[in-house]
Amino acid sequence: MEITFIKLPGNRHAIEVRGRTGPDIRRPPRETGPTIPHDLAHAAVEEALNLDGGFWESIRLGATYGDFEPLERRRHRRSGLKVLRKMAPRVMEAEMAVSWAHRVWSGQRTAGPGLGHAPICEADVIRACAALDRARALWDAIPEGKALTWQWVRLKAGKHECRPIPYPS
Repeated sequence: MEITFIKLPGNRHAIEVRGRTGPDIRRPPRETGPTIPHDLAHAAVEEALNLDGGFWESIRLGATYGDFEPLERRRHRRSGLKVLRKMAPRVMEAEMAVSWAHRVWSGQRTAGPGLGHAPICEADVIRACAALDRARALWDAIPEGKALTWQWVRLKAGKHECRPIPYPS
């Protein structure tokens, strides 16, 4: 699957996805934020941590999310919703892992009200932060109006063992 992140003026980006199960799709322009597009962070961290049931793997298998739309108008199919329902718990785990890694990487707080325990271990945080550094370098090198293409390959199922980060008392 090919994920194309298009850098637009005004700190915005759009996404096109080709070669997945189901129709090719796009995500209309949206704000990028202070670092990199959130969905690029997902690609980098999910790949680095081998999160085989995350956001991009669910897209590869045909899941459909809110503001994604087909590149070409076709008859609507609901099969993407079935994939999303089936993968929802693993997608949520990936969302928590990516969000936590991004918080650590971007210097946001990781302790205090509303945050709870780290959903990934220290070794995973290190791997994820290195992946985010690489994604940031790639994104920063792209001029406005040009695109960064990420080749998403099917991840190998399975998890590595890792000790959780101790929660501060």
